[in-house]
Amino acid sequence: MPSPAVVHVAVFVPLRKPFSYLWPAGWKQSPTPGLLLRVPFGPRSAYGFLLRVGAGGEAEENGLKEVTEIVDPEPLFPPSMTAFFERIARYYHHPIGDVVGTALPPSIFARIAGAPAPELVYSAAATEAVPPGPKQRQIVDWLRRHGSTPRRQLRALFPGTAPVLKRLAALGMVTVEDCRREWTANGAEGGGEGIAPELTVDQRDALEALRPALAGDAFAPFLLHGVTGSGKTEVYLRAAEEARSLGRKILVLVPEIALTPQLVGRFRQRMGGAQKEMAVLHSGLSNRERRTVWKGVMADRIDLVIGTRSAIFAPFESLGLIIVDEEHESGYKQSEGFRYNARDLALWRAQLDGATVILGSATPSLATFRRAREGKIGLLSLRCRVLFRPLPEVHLVDLSRRSIQGCLSPELVTALGENLERKEQSLLLLNRRGFAPFILCHDCGTVIRCPRCEISLTYYRRRNLLRCHYCDGIAEPPDTCPHCRGASLNPCGTGTERLEEELVTLFPAARLARMDSDSMTGKDAYPQMVGKMARGDVDILVGTQMVAKGHDFARITLVGVVDADATLFLPDFRSAERAFSLLTQVSGRAGRGVLPGRVLIQTRNPAHYVFGSVIGHDYENFYDQEGVFRRDMGYPPFGHLVNIVISGGKDETVEEAASLLAAWLQSSAGAVEVLGPAPCLLGRLRGKRRLQIVLKAASRPPLHQLLELFEKDAPRPPAGVKMIVDVDPVDMF
Repeated sequence: MPSPAVVHVAVFVPLRKPFSYLWPAGWKQSPTPGLLLRVPFGPRSAYGFLLRVGAGGEAEENGLKEVTEIVDPEPLFPPSMTAFFERIARYYHHPIGDVVGTALPPSIFARIAGAPAPELVYSAAATEAVPPGPKQRQIVDWLRRHGSTPRRQLRALFPGTAPVLKRLAALGMVTVEDCRREWTANGAEGGGEGIAPELTVDQRDALEALRPALAGDAFAPFLLHGVTGSGKTEVYLRAAEEARSLGRKILVLVPEIALTPQLVGRFRQRMGGAQKEMAVLHSGLSNRERRTVWKGVMADRIDLVIGTRSAIFAPFESLGLIIVDEEHESGYKQSEGFRYNARDLALWRAQLDGATVILGSATPSLATFRRAREGKIGLLSLRCRVLFRPLPEVHLVDLSRRSIQGCLSPELVTALGENLERKEQSLLLLNRRGFAPFILCHDCGTVIRCPRCEISLTYYRRRNLLRCHYCDGIAEPPDTCPHCRGASLNPCGTGTERLEEELVTLFPAARLARMDSDSMTGKDAYPQMVGKMARGDVDILVGTQMVAKGHDFARITLVGVVDADATLFLPDFRSAERAFSLLTQVSGRAGRGVLPGRVLIQTRNPAHYVFGSVIGHDYENFYDQEGVFRRDMGYPPFGHLVNIVISGGKDETVEEAASLLAAWLQSSAGAVEVLGPAPCLLGRLRGKRRLQIVLKAASRPPLHQLLELFEKDAPRPPAGVKMIVDVDPVDMF
């Protein structure tokens, strides 16, 4: 009699390894990777996914328990993804069950508990009106920041909110959507043949280099490095058309939901008439929509998916092409829970599938450009803008030896006035939301802070509230200082709301619009703004870094950067890289149409090497200068980091746990440098005290060896203390 099959299951428990079970001999269904199972786990039952099937054997079967139930008879991911999940769990030192769980649509897990998927999804209505009650304001502010949210999640975040949600809907402050509605994978009407533009010489050369890779079945990574406006999207489209003609499947990643509609429109225009479908996949979709796409990919009805970082887990049996647009963006790194980087996962998945990868950016990450320079990935360069359009002229406005009234220099005010006279559009970047970043007592110097996060509360004058941008807490502005009871409280600094007010005073006839995460709420907000800009209904667009990311506003001829130093001097070793990227990207919004563009950057530090590289549109110069600092300090990409964050509600307990762990790490470190413990830059977040220990090494193996020991032998945190391991951290806050 043949031995029963042994199956290896990723169980939803906080343990790294999969667990082995016997497949019941009497079951008609064969064990298949991707099946959702219920299994015995100690004295209780647990759920998990079947990863692999073993051959069985007396030694392996000894003492194994049988699988209890097949929860879903249809596999939820293909067998080819098992190795992908296992590699992720090993590299990030994360429980395999949570890795698989993160990859799948949330509605699958609602069925585990025997409950239907959430049916109602709430979104903030497109209105500036202020809800009357504090709990109503909390909910609306959450929706404005995070987008569409299922009712079940809102009830968990804000207990007792059922009547509040009904009231908000009645007031027109929120919209309610029934997720049970039918939805097609394409998500919108449209499609058909678009007219392909004539290629530049650089675009043709790039595609010639890509064609052999697309036709083959070997891993082939490329960096597509092109100046802003050089036509990277057209290369993506041609490569995707080529891959599709060869019967290959395609995944396109973008760093933010806001960038999805514009790119989807371009792809649908050119590729929407094919036999198979294209689909959109991101967290802003309802559970029903995400499950529909997932099933469509599994059933081979969909061969092209465009989405944000979670789309890297789309269940394609085998991919032929992966495109990572704006590969430098930090949005590809998950900042909560399982902290993966979708850009890196794209390279791993392509390795396993034998696919071509295109990493595209005008300002690639230092790590990616270093790989290209060393020949580890191909380098495709687009050195000129399409139609021989010139790059914008960039000028610095030196504020180091003078003060200005308001936040706009005379030079920038004059340039804005000239643009208005010529009926050309202008864009102003200010990377701070709200009216003012803090309220200060001028009697005693107290800054009004979030009681849960030890960070200043941002003042919103239109809604007359204070808001924490980290925990979403809100409060009413006090009449007197909570420390000295003085009445000299004033908003300090400038946010996008205050900048708007200054522009109204300077240019009362100008048509203004704002683009930040406070104003871009609801599914239609972004497409509506794109339409307004395209029609010329906006004279001056004010925005945060959101305005710098991949938008093609052809009428903009002037870009002004109000405070270039805000990003440049953040306490993070990547601050110069982020500043260079942001300034280059926002400069690239100017002069993308027929008319040339110009850029004015206000700074009090004009001698910084970042500005010379931005003025010259010279990425390699920036890379060389920044590389000296990184190499000397052993920072990525010339070294590797792991950040361990220890947090909890009681300060003393957290500090003691961090000290014990640091001592253990020092004793086991070997070639790894152990830094800390030290307070995180956000030393308190959502009421939790936070300390960090940074592990630093010249190569990855010593770090992973230490983390393996950490999992087995390190002192466990006491009750109420949590430890998070972040491999290859992007933000150190």
